[in-house]
Amino acid sequence: MPPSDAPATNLLSAHFADMARNNAWSNLRLYRACLTLTDQAFAEHRVSFFPSLQLTLNHILLVDRYYFDALVDGGEGLTIFDNELPYPRAAELWDAQARSDQQLLAFCESLRDEDLHREVRIDRGPAVGVQREKIGGVLPHVFVHQIHHRGQVHAMLSGTTAAPPQLDEFFLAADAPLRVAELRDLNSMRESA
Repeated sequence: MPPSDAPATNLLSAHFADMARNNAWSNLRLYRACLTLTDQAFAEHRVSFFPSLQLTLNHILLVDRYYFDALVDGGEGLTIFDNELPYPRAAELWDAQARSDQQLLAFCESLRDEDLHREVRIDRGPAVGVQREKIGGVLPHVFVHQIHHRGQVHAMLSGTTAAPPQLDEFFLAADAPLRVAELRDLNSMRESA
């Protein structure tokens, strides 16, 4: 899945599609490491804001779902957080995260630059109410949130038997020959979604 060659008129929306693509790729790498762990090691208490790989990765998924729901006016809002641990096992969580990543990628690929100014409603609960945000503001927030917590997972993996994968890459043309297998896997995931 190489970066898009979008026309110059949609550079920003194409950038968000590239970020969503990179997000899916980084999650693929991270989960491949996590899937080598036992269920016990995956759930083991560690030093981090969310004190386990299991809790941190479930948090990432729930926040992805929360903002995606707002982007598509899905109507679930804060009920997404009713169960803070919907996927206790890494394999189940990976399946859900991969589906979420593909939904976000498809959404971003459908955008044009003018869509980024459209406002969406985000339910912040009774104390704050419903906030209005532009799509072009919500998407960077989602990607930064993912990157932030993936960094925590990466650090926690250092204390396990799984080697933390390299996550600080983007889709540079010179690196494409080194990433053929992973990019093929990402394409396969999209086709099966």
